[in-house]
Amino acid sequence: MTNKTGAATLESSVRAVPSIAGTVTHLNTAAEGYIEIQDLSVSYGKRVVVEGVNLRVPRNSVTALIGPSGCGKSSLLHCLNRLNDLVPECSVSGSISFSWMDGKRLLKDPTQLRRQVGMLFQRPNPFPFSIRKNLEFALRQHGIKARDEIDARIEASLKEVGLWDEVNDRLDGPALALSGGQQQRLCLARALVLGPEVLLMDEPCSALDPISTQTIEALISTLSQRRTIVLVTHSLSQARRVAEQVAVFWKVEGVGRLIECGKAREVFERPRHELTQAYLQFA
Repeated sequence: MTNKTGAATLESSVRAVPSIAGTVTHLNTAAEGYIEIQDLSVSYGKRVVVEGVNLRVPRNSVTALIGPSGCGKSSLLHCLNRLNDLVPECSVSGSISFSWMDGKRLLKDPTQLRRQVGMLFQRPNPFPFSIRKNLEFALRQHGIKARDEIDARIEASLKEVGLWDEVNDRLDGPALALSGGQQQRLCLARALVLGPEVLLMDEPCSALDPISTQTIEALISTLSQRRTIVLVTHSLSQARRVAEQVAVFWKVEGVGRLIECGKAREVFERPRHELTQAYLQFA
């Protein structure tokens, strides 16, 4: 347990981060090779859930967002492809910059943003279609209609997640007949089929058995060689296994704050803040 003096000092330093007025997320051009988040705050109505976040995400790596439940990790993650636009009374301020995209275009076209920034959710959520149509639907929604290209992308994405050999003889069978681990890999293939630069993962293994979790973690390590991955996880051991960078969030006076960020090994072995040190005792 942390002592009261240390906790008070940390909370005082965290409170010094300024809040931002307004409700528009600006998408600009970041330094080469990064996603850069500046002074980001998220509110639902009058309730501020995360405030004043500054974070730079390296390219072709895994950044894990860790911390207790309710400190704004998922809310922050959803801002990166504007899923928060779909939530009533959600407002976002600050800026998110992508080095490879035109920010002004993305402000006008969130569909283009979501093509470049894919999402894998906590629980497998395949559509109640065939395996093939789960992937084809995403392609057609984004204007890809040539049969040869669709078939090639479907095969490539299923191979990328190690599912092709398991399902290639039943692509027209129901996706919901797959096991939980297979369904999550299908959802991952669906996110990859559009060729995104970034992959967001919101507790992708929380509903999976240990064997399926190991499979997903191996895929995360492989995929991060070519893509940038931002991962929310409550498994500290998972963050330690797969992440190059770790960002620690904590709720201070009812509002989520980023209290520490750094290379994963350094954060786990030499945490700078006492709250981080106390939290990581559970790793």
